[in-house]
Amino acid sequence: MDNVKNDEYYIARIEKDIDFIIRNTKDLSLDDFNENEMLQDSMMFRLVQISENAGHISQNYKSDHPEIPWKDISGLRNSIVHDYGNISMKLVFLTLKKDIPVLRNVVGISGKK
Repeated sequence: MDNVKNDEYYIARIEKDIDFIIRNTKDLSLDDFNENEMLQDSMMFRLVQISENAGHISQNYKSDHPEIPWKDISGLRNSIVHDYGNISMKLVFLTLKKDIPVLRNVVGISGKK
């Protein structure tokens, strides 16, 4: 059975969620995002999933890849999960549009090492 959950597995899951976010927010405006509660929920779920999967990555891998903002990833997750009703949709939108594509490049490079 090929169900090994190691660093490569979790990086692949993170990449999958990042790609989903990029694909579904490509031409998205802030106004459209603010008007679409289902999309908001979907994107925040993916952000939480990225953080959850990052939490399973070994400390050795994290130490070997300081270019990945591990603390920021978990910090955003904590904000979404613990302060869901008060999170700024503008902050989420900016994270989706600006930070996630950068993270994709860094994770993609790191995942190949």
